[in-house]
Amino acid sequence: MLEGIIRESIGSGSAKKLRRDGYLTANIYANGVENVQAAFKRGDFVKAVRRKESLTFPVKVGDTEFNVVIQEYQLHPVNGDVLHVDLRVAVPGQVTNYLVPVETTGLAKGIKNKGVLMLQKKRLKVRGAIENIPNKFVLDVTDLDRDDSILIRDMETPAGCRLMDRPDVAVVGVIKAK
Repeated sequence: MLEGIIRESIGSGSAKKLRRDGYLTANIYANGVENVQAAFKRGDFVKAVRRKESLTFPVKVGDTEFNVVIQEYQLHPVNGDVLHVDLRVAVPGQVTNYLVPVETTGLAKGIKNKGVLMLQKKRLKVRGAIENIPNKFVLDVTDLDRDDSILIRDMETPAGCRLMDRPDVAVVGVIKAK
């Protein structure tokens, strides 16, 4: 379980000092849950996120444990380090929006015909309760030829979930290589 500290002072000066000491600032929130300003060791946070097997992962801040989902993060413009992260508490039964990652499997036919596989949407916005949200969407691209794509309307969603993007938006496709 990832453990963090509660930030006493909230402001850019204290955030810079924490970052200098190797911490990552975070905001933990949800409807009906009091906001918590926290800080995690940057290395520990990255390791916890990389080894998580589901959309949610547990964190402990102070004496309180939360089951959270990464809602948004901010990167340093030059070196790409994570500076700040927003964590949404996964409250059971509460319907809200989550960003779910997309993965592809297989080798598209269009790649052999001088095409390039393009993943336009790396994460999809899904509305539902956390119990119904899938950990990831896995798309089989073996049947995609050049100029073919998989749209939002072509995807199946679990019961109790709804994709929030427009139905005509392409998720993955094969385009002609230049």
